[in-house]
Amino acid sequence: MTMNRNISLYEAVGGAERIRSIVEAFYPKVQAHPLIGPLFPEDIDPVIEKQYQFLTQFFGGPSLYSDQHGHPMMRARHLPFNITPEHAAAWLSCMGEALEEVGLERELQAVVLDRLSGPAHHFVNSN
Repeated sequence: MTMNRNISLYEAVGGAERIRSIVEAFYPKVQAHPLIGPLFPEDIDPVIEKQYQFLTQFFGGPSLYSDQHGHPMMRARHLPFNITPEHAAAWLSCMGEALEEVGLERELQAVVLDRLSGPAHHFVNSN
């Protein structure tokens, strides 16, 4: 699969339905992860919804996150949490597993992980 430069990443991954599937596959992996699971609340549903909204917007779809919550300001929103490079790597690993689980093509998995790698490492605020 070659990434068509004329379509958004949102369209390339399959739009709303596929992003919903990715997020729903992702969070059980996050919750089960010994390093990052404890950072998340027990009631994960609001987090899942915000992640769905954010990824939709971040990948070039409708501005769901901003429409409901204002500017993402994701680094500021993550500052209350101690996030290390290991946390970022664990988060990306869980996302990679979720992308695999939902059957995203390998080349597209790499594009998505590359796109998410910058923000994941931008949230690091601790050693």
